[in-house]
Amino acid sequence: MSDVRQKSEIAPAPILQDGKEYPPLIRDRLGDGAPRCLYGIGDATILRNRLLGLVCSIQCPGSVVIKTFDAVRALRDAGVVVAGGFHSPMERECLHFLLRGEQPVVLCVARGLGSYRLDPEHKEAVEDRRLLVLSPFAETYHRTTAAQAVERNNVVAAMSQALWVPHASPSGKTWTTVRAALARAQPVYTFDDEENAELLKAAVNPFEDLDCSEFTGETGAEHVDRAVRRFSEYERG
Repeated sequence: MSDVRQKSEIAPAPILQDGKEYPPLIRDRLGDGAPRCLYGIGDATILRNRLLGLVCSIQCPGSVVIKTFDAVRALRDAGVVVAGGFHSPMERECLHFLLRGEQPVVLCVARGLGSYRLDPEHKEAVEDRRLLVLSPFAETYHRTTAAQAVERNNVVAAMSQALWVPHASPSGKTWTTVRAALARAQPVYTFDDEENAELLKAAVNPFEDLDCSEFTGETGAEHVDRAVRRFSEYERG
């Protein structure tokens, strides 16, 4: 079977840390650990939107899969701009649903974009200015590694107003991103499902509490304060 992916005809453009399209949340949250430069294929102004970050473990229970399909449709229809690596099976399904909408999407990959190949659906979305393919890695990073995937997920979380985690396997790599987000008082959401008991115990908010209007207005200080208190209580055990 032939590979339908094709090399992008759009050269990756640098998004410098002191440039107007570089998300200030990354600098604020990661400090010296923030990438000095991002690289993008597509409309970089998409990054001006308030983003909902998405990370999910590779293994996803059936009960969570069903809830995720319903949720991603609702987010798409509400016009929420979702950012993610869209690498795990559940994440890839979410990207497919999101690209059927009119709202933009940010696809952040864990490798350089120099030889990155877009499939036809993604190429069309890039040309329609509905998809930005983003990377925190230079062109010399030709392959994806586990360490780069964790770094990519941390960038996705840092540049997003809130983080949506449909499921995180206990002790899995997704937990690294979740803990970092909680430690900086970033709102994190998951489904109220018995398969997510550890997430909910760790001060993660039920997805039902997610207010889509937060992605068009300022996030309230009370929300941040509540996140700090819940995480502190969890850390104290």
